[in-house]
Amino acid sequence: MPITEQPLPLDMTGEFSQFRSRHVNKLHFAAHSHHFWPDVTRDAQIRCWDEAAELSDGKWEHVLGTIWGDVREGIADHLNLPNAETLVPAPNTHELVSRLLSCLPRDRPAEIITTDSEFHSFRRQCARLEEDGLVHATRVSVEPFNSFSERFVKAIKRKPRRDMIYLSQVFFNSGFAIANLNELVDELCDCEAMLVVDGYHGFLARPTDLSRISHHIFYLAGGYKYAMAGEGACFMHCPPGMEMRPRNTGWFAEFGELSNQQNGIPYGKDGWRFMGSTFDPSGLYRMRASLQWLATKGLNARIIHAHARSLQRRFINGLSRDAKCVMRPSSLLIPHEEEDIGNFLTFKCPQAPAWYDRLLSNGIIVDYRDDRLRVGFGLYHNTDDVERLLARLSEIKQLGQ
Repeated sequence: MPITEQPLPLDMTGEFSQFRSRHVNKLHFAAHSHHFWPDVTRDAQIRCWDEAAELSDGKWEHVLGTIWGDVREGIADHLNLPNAETLVPAPNTHELVSRLLSCLPRDRPAEIITTDSEFHSFRRQCARLEEDGLVHATRVSVEPFNSFSERFVKAIKRKPRRDMIYLSQVFFNSGFAIANLNELVDELCDCEAMLVVDGYHGFLARPTDLSRISHHIFYLAGGYKYAMAGEGACFMHCPPGMEMRPRNTGWFAEFGELSNQQNGIPYGKDGWRFMGSTFDPSGLYRMRASLQWLATKGLNARIIHAHARSLQRRFINGLSRDAKCVMRPSSLLIPHEEEDIGNFLTFKCPQAPAWYDRLLSNGIIVDYRDDRLRVGFGLYHNTDDVERLLARLSEIKQLGQ
């Protein structure tokens, strides 16, 4: 029976034996932060070394040709992009964010409209530029969630000038997901601004079809989370045909087919104009292996999300039977019945740092952001893992006891 026809949740734990064998007495529920890698990525890591030895000086033609070519085709397939050439790799999303910011006007403070819940790769950099008066940022509160899209659009429309619009597909500090991404972009595509979507918590966590809006947005994501490839394997989709000239530019950006409109320093076409310089290619090897493994198993974001949601429901149902547990269904930031949610649950918890330490000392690995505990579910979990988590939680005493 094909795996796509199997009842949810799945049991893929055997495919993650290398990571799981090193966590025998631990319960790792931080898939949204440090997702386990499937076993096939270990072979890919070794292959990276072997091919570097074999190819030596010819390595980069292979890495940026065959390896990246396979990776970008896999990414484009999962995002339903019309053309994989709009994609560009980078070691991290901050590098890509910095290049986008370097495209902003330099003769005045650039106007950025964003949210109060962006990940640090953008939040910190934007705040630092704002500190020097290089940008002016308007931050729209993501909460209350049910009115966010409407309030965000209104805030943008009120601005007489907009240079960049930046928001997440799934917000890292809550799990709230922009389910109506296409409709939101439709509202904003005439704003004459750089429209950027941070998809790191959405890529391969929620079904994402960019085919209709690919001409209007930049989309950033990477392999550290649900793409299961670890660090060093990020990417950005760029609107095709744009002729932006980032001031923060790497020397790889002038390789390959060049843009028709050149003025001074040359740039590659489409996404390649945002390319950097020499990097560790092992992340691309691992992402290639992970994407090919997903294809072999018939897995996609829809199935991965359904699997995670099934485990979430089992977990919440179990918590409902334990009134003493720190994580209660009533403390969920987003009720688990809601569909506008990613693959992790966020619990309001005033003593989140202390509880993180208490859980960690009992072999439970989750994480926290300010006063919120986050519990993430991935393909490396099965129902037995959830039951073990519930049993161990029931044994943990309250703080101060």
